[in-house]
Amino acid sequence: MPKEYTSGSLQILDGLDAVRMRPGMYIGSTGARGLHHLLWEIVDNGIDEAANDYANEVAVTLHKDGSCSVWDNGRGVPVDMHPTLGISGVEVIYTKLHAGGKFDHENYGYSGGLHGVGASVVNALSKWMTVDSFRDWEHWQIRFETIYDNKEKKWKAGQITEPLHKVGNTRKHGTLVRFMPDDTIFEETRFNADIVRRRLRELAYLNKGAAISFTDERAPAPGNAPYVFCYQGGIADFVSYLNKDKTSLYEKPIVFEAQKDDILLSLAIQYTDAYTESTYSYVNNIPTPEGGTHETGFRAALTKALNDYARKIGALKEKDIGLAGEDFREGMTALLSVKVRNPQFEGQTKGRLGNTEVRPAVEAMVSQKLQEYLEDLKNADIGQSILEKAVKAARVREASRKAREVARAKNALEAAPLVGKLSSCTGRKPEENELLIVEGDSAGGSAKQGRDRRFQAILPLRGKPLNVEKKRIDQVLGNEEFRSIITALGTNIDEDFTLDTLKYHKVIILSDADQDGAHIRAILLTFFFRYMRELVSGGHVYIGMPPLYQVKTGSSSMYAYDDKELKKLTQGLKNYTIQRYKGLGEMNPEQLWETTMNPDRRKLMQVTLED
Repeated sequence: MPKEYTSGSLQILDGLDAVRMRPGMYIGSTGARGLHHLLWEIVDNGIDEAANDYANEVAVTLHKDGSCSVWDNGRGVPVDMHPTLGISGVEVIYTKLHAGGKFDHENYGYSGGLHGVGASVVNALSKWMTVDSFRDWEHWQIRFETIYDNKEKKWKAGQITEPLHKVGNTRKHGTLVRFMPDDTIFEETRFNADIVRRRLRELAYLNKGAAISFTDERAPAPGNAPYVFCYQGGIADFVSYLNKDKTSLYEKPIVFEAQKDDILLSLAIQYTDAYTESTYSYVNNIPTPEGGTHETGFRAALTKALNDYARKIGALKEKDIGLAGEDFREGMTALLSVKVRNPQFEGQTKGRLGNTEVRPAVEAMVSQKLQEYLEDLKNADIGQSILEKAVKAARVREASRKAREVARAKNALEAAPLVGKLSSCTGRKPEENELLIVEGDSAGGSAKQGRDRRFQAILPLRGKPLNVEKKRIDQVLGNEEFRSIITALGTNIDEDFTLDTLKYHKVIILSDADQDGAHIRAILLTFFFRYMRELVSGGHVYIGMPPLYQVKTGSSSMYAYDDKELKKLTQGLKNYTIQRYKGLGEMNPEQLWETTMNPDRRKLMQVTLED
């Protein structure tokens, strides 16, 4: 019988308890993404010091014991007493939610951490944390730990185990934070060096001249040596780095900076011979992979400025309809960075900018600067090359539109050849159905026999699909493998894409755990990202995780999905055999169902849009 619901049933979560109770609300997840979010919160504090000209060095170290430290040579966190709370500033910052020096603009003109929860959330989700403040010629230190309260019968985070004390005198200035993620909260507590390195490189590009170093003490020599990222060219260097494997239409990126009201803009653009757009946007150094008002303003200004320029030089007549935005963005790599006083993000993970005042400001700044650039005769050749590429893109777009119309007309006929490929399910509820895209006929045969046909449909791929990053849409539509996927999903693609007709709410990529399998996964994900992006952003795309090993002891079998799990499984075992699977086709239908397709036991990785 349910417990009676009275006012006595209501819980009040004090201090950092709420963070430990619902960590996903603050950091997104307790998986690898959430773990690294802890680090980004502390790194962002150091970057904010650099972005506001208080620091020029940030150093991140992954220590052998699993902890992580972040140093910046900024002002150092305050250690004096708070006028109303009666505790030191460092205690306020690291133990109180919605507390910090970033709510007004006196301490930080622009900042990424405006929620006032970053540092305290990291403390709440750590086993321990030490903070060293170097300021006013003095070195101060404090230590927090998560300890068990026998009286209240619960774990309490952020408890001071070493009160704030003066260590000594110093000539240094800055802040050093070191923390150990709590393994009772996180599924995995080992930081990924590649992810950290990539983010720090990105931050170094965004903060021109700042020296951001990374040290992984866990790695064997020489990989454990410090590596410093520092780029005097800033975002121009970033765009050149992004285009290093492409053929650019001109050597140096178009770069300009501007300010309107309290909004600062930095923009770098370079066109290549590629067929797709690559726009990366940031607000106060925080990546916004889902875009927002700043991207909308940029795209509108780009389209208008280039159409106006085309008319001015006679490439378009006054009565002609202007080229579409997508024509001007084909082959464009753009890096847009804005600084906003009070950014409004969607959630703490800051994926999309919502400030309505940013769009007209960015649009005005980009329009003016781009017009000035194009009207400079020194840049006439660059402007001409951009227009020529856009005109070609428009012709292809029109041809593709006609091709899509033909494809739509053929939809009824296309179901016939699909019958021989797609093994559909009997269920009629799309939200319960799954489409498993399987590499090869052999694995496809096993999957068809092993599946639950009530809700699982199987589509085998015969051969590698096209790399859509290097192909135009008419070539994509002409590829048989992609046509099969488009028809099976029922959503159409590109500008005609709609989730309303999606036949399967889970689209699962099943490929071998080898290099070819990884290549096929990358090709399919690129296709979904470029032509069915809402499928990805809506959380419908998954990667199946087949086991790497089968461990047999007598008549029983166990499966390991990686080397770490294999070591754990075989610890203490005697008289066992190990089989390493080279491909899905090596499994019989029962094994494939048990390890990779059974919803109760399988491992799936949901694909999300990240920076």
